[in-house]
Amino acid sequence: MKIFTAQEIRQADEITVLRQDITSLDLMDRAANEVFLWIKYKFPDKETVFHIFCGQGNNGGDGLVVARQLHEAGYLVILEVFETGKPGSDFTVNLNKIKDAGLAYNTGESYNFKKGKLVVIDALFGIGLSRELSQDIKEVISRINSLKAVVVSIDVPSGLFLDRPTNFAVNSDIVLTFQFPKLAFYLSANCNFTKDIVVLDIGLDTDYINTTKSSYYFTDAFDAHTRYKPLHPHAHKGTQGHTLIIGGSYGKIGAVCLSAKAALKSGSGLVTAYIPECGYISLQSSLPEAMVLTSGKNNIENINFEFKPSAIAIGMGLGQEQDIQNALGNFFKLYNAPMVIDADALNILSYNKEWLKLLPENTILTPHPKELERLIGKWDDDFDKLDKIKSFSKQYRLIIVAKDSTTMIISNDDVYINSTGNAGLATGGSGDVLAGIIAGLLSQSYNPVDASIFGVYLHGLSADIGVKEISRQAFIASDIIHYIGAAYLKIEKEIHQK
Repeated sequence: MKIFTAQEIRQADEITVLRQDITSLDLMDRAANEVFLWIKYKFPDKETVFHIFCGQGNNGGDGLVVARQLHEAGYLVILEVFETGKPGSDFTVNLNKIKDAGLAYNTGESYNFKKGKLVVIDALFGIGLSRELSQDIKEVISRINSLKAVVVSIDVPSGLFLDRPTNFAVNSDIVLTFQFPKLAFYLSANCNFTKDIVVLDIGLDTDYINTTKSSYYFTDAFDAHTRYKPLHPHAHKGTQGHTLIIGGSYGKIGAVCLSAKAALKSGSGLVTAYIPECGYISLQSSLPEAMVLTSGKNNIENINFEFKPSAIAIGMGLGQEQDIQNALGNFFKLYNAPMVIDADALNILSYNKEWLKLLPENTILTPHPKELERLIGKWDDDFDKLDKIKSFSKQYRLIIVAKDSTTMIISNDDVYINSTGNAGLATGGSGDVLAGIIAGLLSQSYNPVDASIFGVYLHGLSADIGVKEISRQAFIASDIIHYIGAAYLKIEKEIHQK
């Protein structure tokens, strides 16, 4: 699913009005009606009190339509309208309809509601916000954030900028956004403003959507399905690739165990683990399906093997001692197989950045935030961070899987935002599993971009399925591996239902 800028969204609105021969007021009614239907379905209890905060632009006009529809449906509606600029013409039309419907506003009345029965609807500002908030509006938003209510924002949490950092906005529980997800929703600094996001289809012009280029994409189920490679009925282990997992050191063999098992579970036909001798017995006994090669006693001393792997994942639990760095440098000079670089190998690269030029094109790097910072340097904000990652990706022709609460995959100027996963993934070993999954997909002839995007999606989907049975708190990295099969089954079922 494409992610568009505010300017592109406004253009989509204008083209839709023109090509569908409707007015902007018709489009506002259509969008607001989708919000109303969703809210009515979500909160059917007529004892629910809706406190609606409206600005005077198009977002406020949406809020007025929703307020009127809820009032006419028999709900108790408390409506407040605030001066946020010059009233728009569509806003004015809908304010007159509010009066005609007999719904009073700005009455200053208090209200009584049962516990859990207050819903705040935020319709102060939408995608058009470009100026800093006035003190009066900040006080309104502070009041919204202090209410013990479910907060639903229409299109965008008020105060959130789409193209620059935001320091203060409505803390939304649910954002009902129109047609497209917005990049700002998925930036880590904005996590308090966008807890849950629902994209509502309001029927914008499909030709415009299909033909307008974007550099930002949201990996939903549909997109993940297009990248999935089903197992051929006549497949055998020789057709499904041979993944080599390189890593481990004394006390950190578990990282390689997780990666190797994840590679197998992702569908790799064969997996070999390359580890120091200290991990030989534990890996062979815990993962009999994998083959094992060794080098060195407690750390890998050199990297040399006599077969040609389909894909390699390297770095998990590897250590960063000088002899390991030397072995890694020699390895990068000799091997050019499709590769995933993770953990200690990333840190070693950050100390020896000249080695980045040795990596094969489309090598996949999977850093967490601190590893990323060591590679690209500090950033000022999330927008600056993305710019730096894109520059780094283009300079070295690499794919970056930037792990975070929302993981993003960056290849040149293209950014793919993952839709799956949850806080249960905040556990040691989760990244080792991801590296193994992506390497396993590479072995099965996924191209590097698809392996990264689908691998991250599959990893997160496994966690989404798993936490429903065992909770976020109790979820551990090996549980991700356990639920990979269920994730595959869900994907296949959804594809067959289309």
